[in-house]
Amino acid sequence: MRILTLSLLILLTLGSCNEKKLKSAILPESFSKTIDGKQIRLFTLVNKNGLEMSVTNYGGRIVSLMVPDRSGKLEDVVLGYDNIDGYLSANEQYFGAAIGRYGNRIAKGIFKLDNLEYKLAINNTPNSLHGGVKGFSSKIWEATQNSDNELEFTMVSPDMEEGYPGALKVMMIYRLTDKNEVAIFYSASTTKTTVLNLTNHSYFNLHGAGNGDILDHVLWLNADKYTPVDASLIPTGNLEPVKGTPFDFTTSISVGARINEKHEQLAFGLGYDHNFVLNKNEGEKVSLAASVYDPLSGRFMEVFTNEPGIQFYCGNFLKGKEVGKKQKRYNFRSALCLETQHFPDSPNHSEFPSVVLKSGEIYSSACLYRFSVK
Repeated sequence: MRILTLSLLILLTLGSCNEKKLKSAILPESFSKTIDGKQIRLFTLVNKNGLEMSVTNYGGRIVSLMVPDRSGKLEDVVLGYDNIDGYLSANEQYFGAAIGRYGNRIAKGIFKLDNLEYKLAINNTPNSLHGGVKGFSSKIWEATQNSDNELEFTMVSPDMEEGYPGALKVMMIYRLTDKNEVAIFYSASTTKTTVLNLTNHSYFNLHGAGNGDILDHVLWLNADKYTPVDASLIPTGNLEPVKGTPFDFTTSISVGARINEKHEQLAFGLGYDHNFVLNKNEGEKVSLAASVYDPLSGRFMEVFTNEPGIQFYCGNFLKGKEVGKKQKRYNFRSALCLETQHFPDSPNHSEFPSVVLKSGEIYSSACLYRFSVK
């Protein structure tokens, strides 16, 4: 198949439009709200090719991302809401959110560190999920727009917030690069030894947000192993080979091809909701972790990271109750997430890559979603 650059597509599409600037349907004023004396805002990033992304400082959330198909037609490919009130609703799905302090689950909300036991809030019975009751996804971040294509978020999470030790200073850089990448860079430091696992929870549908399910999306994962879970979605501690199972995406295959097979792990997750162990070469830093292709639109997304794992989740807990942008309902399996991360419940598994951050150390993580078309 022939791959076209997005810049060429956009030039062809806009050439007769007097260089009309792309506009998303999200209105900045619909995100203008003050909570606890802090101002919520919506920011717009645009790269030299005209791609546009809207981001709010409420939870560092990616609200919209306009990406062309093979004919140049633009669609918003991330799930979310038209206004801030949608994100403040009780039915939280973490749409587009920054996740911390700990992305994914910690068993029973308990872990030990330096022989001390820490207890976290239980918000995903019987476990702690995505940082607790008020994780980073519901924080109002300090935001600075450095340029048309870069946004900087900062925040200090106090010592023992949600049960985690250490005052944590966090910076996130969101950049819409001229390679048509949504690049997210994380850095953090702590005053006490703590655990940390940051990620982003964007839901992607390359047909366009709310336009059907993602079972026809063709997925490739650079992972020969995954971490099986128990019935509460906590890793058993084993690293199991994917070969010969419905979890083998080392050769590109549609998401729905084997999702209904009888397999204990699929039953536990109501489908795919698992961490995959990324193949890494010694000394390798940021590397290709995954790709997703939509045969209908031609949109192609690649994921790069320096993290050891990636959580593949295919929207199994979307039930059609969420009415998102343009009043479209987000139904069962209407999006997928590819969350770059350290492994779930790592503080309780010494055999997993360490998530410990000590005072004087700098946490660093990167995730890049690169878009093109076929």
